[in-house]
Formats: sequence, structure tokens, C-alpha cells
Amino acid sequence: MVAAYIGWKEGRRPAVNARDQVIDNVRRAIVTARSTVEAPRGYRAAPASSDLVGLFVERVADYHASVVRCGHDEVGNHLARLVAGHRVVVPDGFGWLVPGAVPDRGLSHADLETVEMVVTSATVGIATTGTIVLDHGRGQGRRALSLVPDVHICVVRSDQVVADVPDAVALLNPARPQTWISGPSATSDIELERVEGVHGPRTLQVLIIDL
Repeated sequence: MVAAYIGWKEGRRPAVNARDQVIDNVRRAIVTARSTVEAPRGYRAAPASSDLVGLFVERVADYHASVVRCGHDEVGNHLARLVAGHRVVVPDGFGWLVPGAVPDRGLSHADLETVEMVVTSATVGIATTGTIVLDHGRGQGRRALSLVPDVHICVVRSDQVVADVPDAVALLNPARPQTWISGPSATSDIELERVEGVHGPRTLQVLIIDL
């Protein structure tokens, strides 16, 4: 700084170091960012199928998840069949009776490790990506419920299925926690070999209620 000051006193332009240049660039960028920029939306395209629920079923199955479509009055029977002989937990506010289910009363992670299955509802399903989104309201429970047990059974109503991600985001409250689920948990980090069940349920089973 002394050298820069002396240069200024002698009529020479002060040397600009890298730090000053970076700060100056940031200042200019902030000024530019304050102006309104209209983001192009031409990238959005209609789904390939007019049957959103059918497309959702297809995409969910692509992730190696099992999918069953049924009527509202058949949900209880399907749930009873899926959970038979297993230790299962359900969150508060779940809309169907699940035989033998343990209600979540603040179960610890150690307790959840002993549970084989969890049954939840969902907030929205995305047809083009086969993604299920939970915002952990009533019937969906806290995040640990859908991440710790080995099997996740999720009930999705047909009227909750939307076309694409922007449609889903428009329905979600950004102030709420969210879990986006595309099939059973998996990773391909090691030599691009897909391994399932690394950081969540190994099995995803989806019941879609046709309304």
C-alpha cells in the first residue's frame, strides 16, 4: 500500500493487485445483478405421454421400484399384504390402517434400525422423472422415517401426479423440509457400478391410488 501511495503522489497510476481486482469485479457484478433479468422458459416441453399417471408408473419402475395401481378401497388390502410378517412403522396422520404397525412416538435411530419397513404418503409425484416428493407433513413423518428403514412403501394419489419438476416446485412450500425420492437409494461413485441401499431404503414400493 505504501508503494501504491507513493506512486499516486508522483503522478503515476497505483498498481492494482489481484485482491483489489477481484473486489472490483465483485462490485461490478453486484450492480449488474440488481437489474431484472428475464429467464428464458423455452426449454420446457410437454411430456411425451398425455397419460401422466401412466408415465409416472413407467418412470418409477425404471428405477427398479415396484409399482401397484389400485382403487381407494383396495389400499388397505395391498398394505396388509406388503407388510405381513414384518416390523413396520407409520407416521402420525397416515390415512390407512396398517396391521401390526408401530406408531412413531419419537423413536430413536437405534429403534428405527430394528424396523424393517415404513409406510408413508407423499406430497407430489413427478411424471417425467418418476420422482416422489415428501414435505414431511401429516402422514409423511420426519425425514429419518423415510431414510432409515430398509423398505419404504409410499402411497401416492393419482391427482398428486404432475408433469415435470417446475410444476412440482410450484406446489411445494420452500420453508418446509423436503425429500426427493427417485427409486431406492443408490450410488455409482465406485467405477460407475450401481449399488443400491447405500444411504437409505434398499427397496421402494409405490401404491398409486386411481381416483
